[in-house]
Amino acid sequence: MTEMRPMRRALLAAAAAATVFGAVGRGWAGAGSRKRYDKGLLWRVEKDGAPPSYIFGTIHLADPRVAEPSAAVLGELSRSRTFVMELAVDAFVDPSVFDSEQLAEGSKIESLIGAEAYAQMQRLLVERGMSERVIARMKPWAAMLAVASSGSRDASLALDSRLLAAARRAHLRIEALELVEEQIASFDAIPLASQVALLKHALAHRAALEAENETMIRAWLEGDLAELIHFPSRMDSENPGIARHYDELVRHLVYDRTILMHHRLALPLRTGRIFVAVGALHLQGEKGLLALIERDDYRVTRIG
Repeated sequence: MTEMRPMRRALLAAAAAATVFGAVGRGWAGAGSRKRYDKGLLWRVEKDGAPPSYIFGTIHLADPRVAEPSAAVLGELSRSRTFVMELAVDAFVDPSVFDSEQLAEGSKIESLIGAEAYAQMQRLLVERGMSERVIARMKPWAAMLAVASSGSRDASLALDSRLLAAARRAHLRIEALELVEEQIASFDAIPLASQVALLKHALAHRAALEAENETMIRAWLEGDLAELIHFPSRMDSENPGIARHYDELVRHLVYDRTILMHHRLALPLRTGRIFVAVGALHLQGEKGLLALIERDDYRVTRIG
């Protein structure tokens, strides 16, 4: 059997991990009553003198319930000139990317997480087709994603893949907001102590995280961005201190990357007729992409 490279799965699961784990982060969403950017997945962005553009919040889980774009989404996509996604799917073919999720030569993850956690991780990932050689040198963030990614691996069931296919059928220009190297750097920027804590938490609470995927899917289907952010706070009550590590993950994978996305969209939005598809977590709140764009004097209107 051909071994599935962990990096390919890890990058495909990056925003999903930010969604699943980021929901625990307390500092990202803030408190108080529901606000404007707490609800809605499809938004129109306008400024006088340019055609409108659209921003759609996706969910990066390969599941048939969320895989099919709505007629409204496909309609606005087909009328656009450019499709902009978080990370180009074609970027995964570079074999050198695989090395970026491996520790330096001679370093072993067992020395970071301990023999007991390593034995548990090894058993799980060997069952999923990974070699012991690869597992032994995985960076903790890559191992965390591999452990937490227990859903379908069928890329045809991923909403982002369906949107990309639709954009190609419509002969749209395809652009990405982020380079593979930049996304890897975001993972590497998570403090090592937090990477280790989150990996151990994922190993100890796999069933709970799997159940949270169901909650995330329901929230996304309802367009409830606030729910994507605020649950499951119970994880911290059951595991005191873990929330601060989730906050680190959210800061690097959501907040910092949202700022970069906003910067990369500045010029394309001026021309209009672009369709942007990014993880829904990047849209929510006053630090989200929609609020940042609105502060650039665009009119941002929920349409779905």
